Amino acid sequence: MSQQDWNDNYLEGALPWDTGKPEPVLVEMVTSGALLPGRGIEIGSGTGTNTIWLASQGFDMLGVDIAPRAIEMAREKATDYAKAQFAVADILTDPLAAESYDFAFDRGCFHIFDESKLRAQFAQHLADGLRPGGLWLSLIGSTEGPARDYGPPRRSARDIVDAIEPSLEILRLESVSFTGDQPGAPAAWMCLARKREMPAQPSTSR
Repeated sequence: MSQQDWNDNYLEGALPWDTGKPEPVLVEMVTSGALLPGRGIEIGSGTGTNTIWLASQGFDMLGVDIAPRAIEMAREKATDYAKAQFAVADILTDPLAAESYDFAFDRGCFHIFDESKLRAQFAQHLADGLRPGGLWLSLIGSTEGPARDYGPPRRSARDIVDAIEPSLEILRLESVSFTGDQPGAPAAWMCLARKREMPAQPSTSR
């Protein structure tokens, strides 16, 4: 979808992905101590719910989205949160400032790209913006679960690994669901990865 298509969704209020509540998987990762406060960025921040929640937990956050109307709505919601800033940006064409972030989050942004080269580009640009040891947490539509003709795009575990392994070290790849354990919630992958300190080594064979 183009910037205009996404922006139209926000202008029309067609936002099935916007629950108005922080993502439960993200909340659990932060409250458990698996993710510690630092300078963070949310890719595809929408109306800012997760960015604002992270700011309330001590993160110094920037939320970026391709849709100008989404950023307007997020700024309206964030007036009481100095640590939540927002900007219009496209991660594929507006690379992040090099080694600027301790943490990156996206809920359903990585999976929107149908072409494998674009998913790899997404991962590389994101890794470039992370500081050494920086973490990326992503919720990605999964190939698990029953057939459906609606909801988030589906990506296989192989799709994820092929895209991110050159630039990010995978720490966890787990089957979860969007919006926690709500009945009928689409299956998702929870991927936690870290900026590489050394290249992935070639696969070996005898």
